[in-house]
Amino acid sequence: MSDFPLHQLTTRRRIEFADTDMAGIVHFARFFVFMETAEHELLRHLGMEVHCTVDGMRIGWPRKATECEYLRPVRFADELVLRVRVLRKGRTSLTFEHVFEKDGEVVARGRMTSVCCQLDAPGGLRALPIPAQIADRLAEAPEVAPEVAPTAAGSGC
Repeated sequence: MSDFPLHQLTTRRRIEFADTDMAGIVHFARFFVFMETAEHELLRHLGMEVHCTVDGMRIGWPRKATECEYLRPVRFADELVLRVRVLRKGRTSLTFEHVFEKDGEVVARGRMTSVCCQLDAPGGLRALPIPAQIADRLAEAPEVAPEVAPTAAGSGC
Protein backbone atom coordinates (compact mmCIF):
# COMPACT_ATOMS: atom_id res chain seq x y z
CA MET A 1 0.00 0.00 0.00
CA SER A 2 1.00 3.57 -0.60
CA ASP A 3 0.67 6.79 1.37
CA PHE A 4 -2.66 8.53 0.81
CA PRO A 5 -3.93 10.55 -0.85
CA LEU A 6 -2.40 9.18 -4.04
CA HIS A 7 -2.10 11.38 -7.12
CA GLN A 8 0.36 9.50 -9.37
CA LEU A 9 1.60 6.02 -10.10
CA THR A 10 4.59 4.95 -12.21
CA THR A 11 4.74 1.53 -13.80
CA ARG A 12 6.70 -0.24 -16.56
CA ARG A 13 5.72 -2.32 -19.54
CA ARG A 14 7.86 -4.38 -21.89
CA ILE A 15 6.44 -4.39 -25.44
CA GLU A 16 5.36 -7.85 -26.54
CA PHE A 17 5.31 -9.07 -30.15
CA ALA A 18 1.49 -9.15 -30.02
CA ASP A 19 1.52 -5.38 -29.31
CA THR A 20 3.07 -4.59 -32.70
CA ASP A 21 1.64 -4.12 -36.18
CA MET A 22 2.96 -5.24 -39.57
CA ALA A 23 5.35 -2.27 -39.63
CA GLY A 24 6.96 -3.59 -36.45
CA ILE A 25 5.80 -0.70 -34.24
CA VAL A 26 3.25 -0.70 -31.44
CA HIS A 27 -0.26 -0.56 -32.88
CA PHE A 28 -1.97 2.67 -31.87
CA ALA A 29 -4.86 0.87 -30.15
CA ARG A 30 -2.50 -0.91 -27.74
CA PHE A 31 -1.73 2.42 -26.02
CA PHE A 32 -5.35 2.49 -24.83
CA VAL A 33 -4.88 -0.99 -23.33
CA PHE A 34 -1.69 0.20 -21.62
CA MET A 35 -3.53 3.24 -20.19
CA GLU A 36 -6.37 1.08 -18.91
CA THR A 37 -3.92 -1.37 -17.32
CA ALA A 38 -2.12 1.50 -15.54
CA GLU A 39 -5.45 2.87 -14.31
CA HIS A 40 -6.34 -0.57 -12.89
CA GLU A 41 -2.95 -0.75 -11.19
CA LEU A 42 -3.55 2.66 -9.58
CA LEU A 43 -6.95 1.50 -8.32
CA ARG A 44 -5.33 -1.65 -6.86
CA HIS A 45 -2.94 0.61 -4.94
CA LEU A 46 -6.08 2.05 -3.36
CA GLY A 47 -7.14 -1.44 -2.30
CA MET A 48 -9.90 -1.88 -4.87
CA GLU A 49 -10.56 -3.29 -8.33
CA VAL A 50 -12.12 -1.68 -11.37
CA HIS A 51 -15.33 -3.60 -10.55
CA CYS A 52 -16.17 -3.88 -6.88
CA THR A 53 -19.03 -3.73 -4.42
CA VAL A 54 -19.50 -0.64 -2.28
CA ASP A 55 -22.45 -0.26 0.09
CA GLY A 56 -24.15 -3.23 -1.59
CA MET A 57 -23.84 -1.75 -5.09
CA ARG A 58 -21.69 -3.11 -7.91
CA ILE A 59 -19.64 -0.18 -9.19
CA GLY A 60 -17.38 0.24 -12.20
CA TRP A 61 -15.67 2.96 -14.23
CA PRO A 62 -16.98 3.17 -17.82
CA ARG A 63 -15.10 5.53 -20.15
CA LYS A 64 -16.52 8.93 -21.00
CA ALA A 65 -13.59 10.17 -23.13
CA THR A 66 -10.16 9.02 -24.19
CA GLU A 67 -7.38 10.31 -26.42
CA CYS A 68 -3.74 9.60 -27.22
CA GLU A 69 -1.07 11.58 -29.04
CA TYR A 70 1.84 9.63 -30.53
CA LEU A 71 5.23 11.37 -30.66
CA ARG A 72 7.77 8.61 -31.39
CA PRO A 73 7.54 4.98 -32.55
CA VAL A 74 7.84 2.17 -30.03
CA ARG A 75 8.93 -1.32 -31.09
CA PHE A 76 8.97 -4.93 -29.91
CA ALA A 77 11.02 -5.49 -26.70
CA ASP A 78 11.22 -1.77 -25.88
CA GLU A 79 10.53 -0.99 -22.24
CA LEU A 80 8.14 1.84 -21.49
CA VAL A 81 7.80 3.81 -18.30
CA LEU A 82 4.19 4.87 -17.88
CA ARG A 83 3.21 7.63 -15.48
CA VAL A 84 -0.48 7.93 -14.70
CA ARG A 85 -1.61 11.06 -12.83
CA VAL A 86 -4.97 12.15 -11.48
CA LEU A 87 -5.49 15.23 -13.61
CA ARG A 88 -9.00 15.95 -12.34
CA LYS A 89 -11.11 14.49 -9.56
CA GLY A 90 -14.75 15.43 -10.02
CA ARG A 91 -17.79 14.47 -8.00
CA THR A 92 -18.54 11.43 -10.19
CA SER A 93 -15.55 11.17 -12.54
CA LEU A 94 -11.78 10.87 -12.68
CA THR A 95 -9.57 12.13 -15.50
CA PHE A 96 -6.17 10.49 -15.77
CA GLU A 97 -3.20 11.80 -17.71
CA HIS A 98 -0.82 9.17 -19.09
CA VAL A 99 2.76 9.88 -20.15
CA PHE A 100 4.75 7.14 -21.91
CA GLU A 101 8.55 7.35 -21.86
CA LYS A 102 11.23 5.26 -23.53
CA ASP A 103 14.85 5.86 -22.50
CA GLY A 104 13.81 9.10 -20.77
CA GLU A 105 12.06 10.51 -23.86
CA VAL A 106 8.30 11.07 -24.04
CA VAL A 107 6.92 8.88 -26.84
CA ALA A 108 3.16 9.31 -26.27
CA ARG A 109 0.64 11.14 -24.09
CA GLY A 110 -2.94 10.21 -23.36
CA ARG A 111 -5.99 11.03 -21.26
CA MET A 112 -8.90 8.98 -20.04
CA THR A 113 -12.01 10.14 -18.22
CA SER A 114 -13.96 7.47 -16.36
CA VAL A 115 -17.27 7.87 -14.57
CA CYS A 116 -18.06 6.06 -11.34
CA CYS A 117 -21.26 4.13 -12.06
CA GLN A 118 -23.57 1.70 -10.36
CA LEU A 119 -23.45 -1.30 -12.69
CA ASP A 120 -26.55 -3.03 -11.34
CA ALA A 121 -28.88 -0.01 -11.24
CA PRO A 122 -32.44 -0.57 -12.43
CA GLY A 123 -32.58 0.43 -16.09
CA GLY A 124 -28.82 0.25 -16.65
CA LEU A 125 -25.78 2.25 -15.61
CA ARG A 126 -26.21 5.15 -13.19
CA ALA A 127 -23.50 7.71 -12.41
CA LEU A 128 -22.90 8.13 -8.71
CA PRO A 129 -20.59 10.17 -6.50
CA ILE A 130 -17.18 8.57 -6.07
CA PRO A 131 -17.42 6.63 -2.77
CA ALA A 132 -15.58 8.32 0.10
CA GLN A 133 -13.27 5.31 0.65
CA ILE A 134 -11.97 5.93 -2.90
CA ALA A 135 -12.23 9.72 -3.13
CA ASP A 136 -10.42 10.23 0.18
CA ARG A 137 -7.45 8.19 -1.10
CA LEU A 138 -7.06 10.19 -4.33
CA ALA A 139 -5.94 13.75 -4.96
CA GLU A 140 -5.45 15.80 -8.09
CA ALA A 141 -1.78 15.83 -9.06
CA PRO A 142 0.09 19.11 -8.67
CA GLU A 143 0.36 21.23 -11.81
CA VAL A 144 3.45 20.44 -13.88
CA ALA A 145 5.26 22.72 -16.30
CA PRO A 146 4.19 22.19 -19.93
CA GLU A 147 6.67 20.36 -22.11
CA VAL A 148 8.08 21.74 -25.31
CA ALA A 149 5.83 20.88 -28.27
CA PRO A 150 7.20 18.14 -30.53
CA THR A 151 8.71 19.18 -33.85
CA ALA A 152 7.88 17.73 -37.25
CA ALA A 153 11.00 15.58 -36.90
CA GLY A 154 9.19 13.83 -34.03
CA SER A 155 6.65 12.19 -36.32
CA GLY A 156 8.47 8.86 -36.11
CA CYS A 157 8.64 8.23 -39.85
